[in-house]
Amino acid sequence: MTLLKSTIHILLLLLLALAGFALWLRHNESHLIYFPERTLEGHPLQAGLAYQDVWLHSDDGIKLHGWFMPSPQPSGLTLLLLHGNAGNISHRMDKYAALLGLGVNVFAFDYRGYGSSTGEPSEAGLYHDADAAYRYLTKQRGIAPQRLILYGESLGSAVAVDLASKQPSGGVILEEAFTSATDVAQQMYPFLPMRWLVRSKFDTLDKIAHINAPLLILHSQDDELFPLNYAQRLLAAARLPKQLVVLHGGHNDAFVVSATQYRAALQRFFAARITTKKS
Repeated sequence: MTLLKSTIHILLLLLLALAGFALWLRHNESHLIYFPERTLEGHPLQAGLAYQDVWLHSDDGIKLHGWFMPSPQPSGLTLLLLHGNAGNISHRMDKYAALLGLGVNVFAFDYRGYGSSTGEPSEAGLYHDADAAYRYLTKQRGIAPQRLILYGESLGSAVAVDLASKQPSGGVILEEAFTSATDVAQQMYPFLPMRWLVRSKFDTLDKIAHINAPLLILHSQDDELFPLNYAQRLLAAARLPKQLVVLHGGHNDAFVVSATQYRAALQRFFAARITTKKS
């Protein structure tokens, strides 16, 4: 009897501990998803890249800051870059240089709460911000949707897919993408019912079938955060035309480690869009 009471007592303490941890996770969810930095550590001109400062507003009144960077060898395509969950637009100069060198103009902006943009990040907020960037490019700059490529990296892949599921574009590129926030959370905390605890969904897998544009998925088989299985599931759910290119390297540096393969995949994708545009 004493042993039974002790066992029950231990189980109750364990359940209380798990419940407390679950409440802590729920309360701190935003801080576990977003890692913004406010200070810009430079600007494109310091990296030898021409740019224009851009300020725009979301439909819920948030002031957003971005950079429009024209390619020195323009192909007629413009790329809307939706970055990952950490840092800000000043931390991605190597990627801008690589993309600009492939003949596409690049527009990169900071979500609410990142860099010089106002507000605080949230799932709905990031979707509003992407909508504002799309409006800016298509309305204010007059870029035709078929000349606009949506590029999402990591968390930005979910934002890109949400945007592409609602708006026309010339193509969608996803780098180190994930299926949903609940899948990632369940992977990180398998001992908790994360599918019921997580409020942010970022359900890319559910939305990707609604994209009516060519799709390129770039994913490293060495990604320490998001397994290749995520990319394979997204590919299976997407419409044609679609392609998965498997890279090497970590979550944040695969585009550098696999630079040759990365650039070749993008060159093919952009060339096909340019050919389609002319035909």
